[in-house]
Amino acid sequence: MKLCMAGAALAPQFAPAAELKPRAYARTQLVDEHGRPVRAAQLARGVNYLFHYPYAGTPCFLVNLGSGTQRNVALRTGDGRPYDWPGGVGPRNAIVAYSAICTHRMTYPTPQISFISYRDRSSAPGMAHPNTIHCCSEHSEFDPAAGARVVTGPARQPLAAVMLDYDSGGDTLHAVGTLGSELFNDFFAKYEMKLSLDYGGTGRARQLVNGTTVVTELARFCRQQIRC
Repeated sequence: MKLCMAGAALAPQFAPAAELKPRAYARTQLVDEHGRPVRAAQLARGVNYLFHYPYAGTPCFLVNLGSGTQRNVALRTGDGRPYDWPGGVGPRNAIVAYSAICTHRMTYPTPQISFISYRDRSSAPGMAHPNTIHCCSEHSEFDPAAGARVVTGPARQPLAAVMLDYDSGGDTLHAVGTLGSELFNDFFAKYEMKLSLDYGGTGRARQLVNGTTVVTELARFCRQQIRC
């Protein structure tokens, strides 16, 4: 018994992983194609909107879920770091934003095609898990009302959340940071050639967004959306 106790005393003690906090990036206003501030009231329920943040080449989804989200959702990154997603913003706390880069194989919307999008009950009545962000590459699904936690599929961590600041006086939205596991470095390394072609140079996709970022419907951003 004494030997066991001594061994236990000498065994390495692993501290729990520290809670992951939001990463601050430039406060950036969401605007339309004419440079006018996007109003929360303009966002149609269930429509996929797209903007780029925190880099010019990293796409994000903006969705009005139409009803309140869960609050203070406990999540973990793929390497075990815990974090709490605070919930949606705006009227009924229904507006959410997430990185549109799938956490499995980094599938993302391009101007040519998108294999990943939000599907609500009206647009995908036959889905086993409606009201999710679905990636057709490997059928990972994420719940945007619960911090984009994984519902099913091979993905092992939620989509990174984009932190939004809502101004109720002007009904406007600003992106202010991210929360969760960022895949930006891996994303830039994997798609360096594609991003260089789409943005006219390797460095342009890596430029940090500052000031404003344009919001457009996914259907207008890419030529083809894959439904599966």
